[in-house]
Amino acid sequence: MVPDAEFTSYYGRPIVRPAPWKEEIPAYMFFGGLAAGSSLLAAGADLTGRPALRRVGRLGALAALGASMFTLVHDLGRPERFLNMMRVLKPTSPMSIGTWILTAYGPGAGLAGAAELARMLPAQGGAIGRLAVALARPAGLAAAAVAPGVAAYTAVLLADTATPGWHSAYRELPALFVSSAAAASGGLGMVGAPTSQAAPARRLAVAGAAVELVAEHQMERSMGLSAETLHADRGGRLMAAARWLTAGGALGTLVLGRRSRAAAIASGLALMAGSACTRFGVFEAGQASARDPKYTVVPQRERLARGTTAG
Repeated sequence: MVPDAEFTSYYGRPIVRPAPWKEEIPAYMFFGGLAAGSSLLAAGADLTGRPALRRVGRLGALAALGASMFTLVHDLGRPERFLNMMRVLKPTSPMSIGTWILTAYGPGAGLAGAAELARMLPAQGGAIGRLAVALARPAGLAAAAVAPGVAAYTAVLLADTATPGWHSAYRELPALFVSSAAAASGGLGMVGAPTSQAAPARRLAVAGAAVELVAEHQMERSMGLSAETLHADRGGRLMAAARWLTAGGALGTLVLGRRSRAAAIASGLALMAGSACTRFGVFEAGQASARDPKYTVVPQRERLARGTTAG
């Protein structure tokens, strides 16, 4: 009998080309999720009379949005390339839809953040500052309405590629990114707001961390062979750090977050770091799956074998 042939590729070269993105892209995803969650938290704080938490959320969203746009433009190379993506609206393209989601989100988040800055100035920064303060609530609510799309679309963008480690996680990746954004923004609220006003931030952080851990576990089970990349090399180290930081931050929030300001800050920082590690870990695991041809060939042959058996 002829033994089964082992798979190979042309001179061992990757079958799927790794994405040409640099380290700026997972940072862009993290900051975008942090901005989105902070806008939601700030809108809730504004409606429930928590000015310190509202301030942290709005300023955090403004700063994270700025960092997110900086990393995106830095990866694109020239700012006008972002404007070029707005020349068309293509519903089948996550990149196109994401560009328009960011465009809809940015003005509201920026105006709400500017209003908080104006409140710190004498006489609220003059006529322009007072106008920004007057428009802060509708602007913040408008940003909060678009925020879930900002947190989720980057996961759809990754899953829509041919990269095995990203495409095989298409079911759970949006839930992972959205819950991770919730944990990070809740952590930021705990860091910046006093414990007396941070109850919504604590609840958001714990809920986001719990869903993130469950989604990550379920994602590993559904990814098949490419789940190996979540436990190997740099991607594996980052994902392990994300799990420990997220679980530790959630536990600290539950046990000590309400009673100790220092514990609240430490737990919030751990949750933010865990969220960042999740983005970088998923990114590195996907790139590793593209570089190794077995993560493309073996699943294809498994699907072919299942189809032949069913037939």
